[in-house]
Amino acid sequence: MSVVGLIGTADAADAAVFPLDTPVFMYSDDATKLTALGTDGTLQDALILLNNQLGEFQVAAKVVVVRVAEGVDADATIANIVGDGITTGLNAFLDAGPTLAAIPRLLCAPGYTSQRVAPGANAVCAALPAVCEKLLAHAVVDGPATSEQDAIDWRETMASSRLIPVDPAVKVLDEGVTVVQPMSPAVVGIGVRRDHEKQGRPFHSWANQPMQGIIGPSRPIDFSLTDGATEGQRLLESNVGVLLRGEMGVESAIAQGGFVFVGTDNAGIDDLWRFYNVTRGRDYIHLMLLRTLRFYLGRFNITGQTIQAVLNTMETGLRNLKADGDILGYQISFTRDQNSAEELRQGRFTINFAAEEAPVLRYLGIQSARYRPALDELLDDLLARVGTIQG
Repeated sequence: MSVVGLIGTADAADAAVFPLDTPVFMYSDDATKLTALGTDGTLQDALILLNNQLGEFQVAAKVVVVRVAEGVDADATIANIVGDGITTGLNAFLDAGPTLAAIPRLLCAPGYTSQRVAPGANAVCAALPAVCEKLLAHAVVDGPATSEQDAIDWRETMASSRLIPVDPAVKVLDEGVTVVQPMSPAVVGIGVRRDHEKQGRPFHSWANQPMQGIIGPSRPIDFSLTDGATEGQRLLESNVGVLLRGEMGVESAIAQGGFVFVGTDNAGIDDLWRFYNVTRGRDYIHLMLLRTLRFYLGRFNITGQTIQAVLNTMETGLRNLKADGDILGYQISFTRDQNSAEELRQGRFTINFAAEEAPVLRYLGIQSARYRPALDELLDDLLARVGTIQG
């Protein structure tokens, strides 16, 4: 679930190592391949920013890189990233499984997801959901990093639970010079770190996590834990993840220091599947069942024992997820209305399952009031101590 799919430009790259529109597997700390990418374009910077987010005992992330040609302008480059809809651009990721035995499930196209041709959507954001659905992937997409209204207008062009919108960009030091870079590689890096902390299980949010290797957001975003009218809270309400600055001694800040990513939502339209840790978790369950149940296909006849074995296998996997706190509960059933004699005769049967992924804690309400019984207790105590005094 944590293999990264990174698409972008690097015109000075070694074409023998990174041919255009071809998925190439690498570990993110591979110095030879990092050098082969060259310093032009977006790919090497993105990998460095991603590496800065890795956690304890993490040496590198697994990355599938797709290099596209840089166009004469941003629109031309975007067209190269979108590709022909078959094999080039984003669709090159679909070849990663058969050719590399690595399927990217955390995608980003840094620098090319915010540009819009008014009043339409960004073409990369429009093309990503179809690719993500085929891979069971999610994509972190960068907003315009200009203003709150621009970010909200951009967000309104999306309607896919496979997209995770973030804004603004980040500032980093490059040979002593401050430069602005897209934030999506850093957010993906945080996702890789969080999955690693949870033994590869993607049921946990990336929110309230420090972002390393940066000197700040490209623009400051006002935020308060207690005031929903701040820009940060409004962007979060619009499902846009934000980068916030910690403030020492300010209790309503997100942290006491550093820079913290906060974002829990995807850009889907169904509130039931609003949190990306829930949608990624459901992908994990589907893949887990696929891996465990394929053992039975073609190897066993349909008998009562076979059906019970399949049920037991599913129950074991889901029970383990519940024990780890990844899901709250589950139900598995084999019912007559889903399984007729004719279906069984054709070698087919259907099992229903339901599970409830644990939602992320995003709101904590505390109601404050006076406590009159304390006065009654004080009065009783005084009466017991003082008693009656007679003269």
